Amino acid sequence: MKNQSQRGISLNMREKAPTFKEKKLGQFEDLCRQQHLPKTIQRRIIFEALLDREDHPTADQLFEDVKSRIAGVSRTTVYRGLEALVQLGVARRANHFEAVARFDANTEHHHHLVCLGCDRISDVEDLELAPINLPDARRAGVEIADYSVHFEGYCAECRRKKNKPASPRVGLRRGK
Repeated sequence: MKNQSQRGISLNMREKAPTFKEKKLGQFEDLCRQQHLPKTIQRRIIFEALLDREDHPTADQLFEDVKSRIAGVSRTTVYRGLEALVQLGVARRANHFEAVARFDANTEHHHHLVCLGCDRISDVEDLELAPINLPDARRAGVEIADYSVHFEGYCAECRRKKNKPASPRVGLRRGK
């Protein structure tokens, strides 16, 4: 019987697991097909621009990225493309208390930290946040569709600039 190297199979040549971006682009294509939504080059490039960022960009920030990739693209096209991605379920609005909407390609349940120094939004994933007990909404006659915890504090870069040590636990800043 031939060993694996004689058959031309290398143990080091295993298939690489798809990246987050590759998985999300595949999900985008599958959902477009399932929902009979045309897979336009504009939507794909807008989604790729969102996937390339981790800072929960605004539509205007994405427009700046996309216009370098698609000559003559309009701001309206980017706004409509983002709305289509949200409706499709491959992107979501990141809750932020400023007037401008921000977007996130990570649709898994997670929370956010808004930096008080630079306004950057970062994902916060902590196993201790997972078992949050939601209130019994039926008593109030409402239905909770989703929730997230919104932390305010300082990102690592702003802490370095201010020479502040990291807090041993996550805290909330109340009021504004």
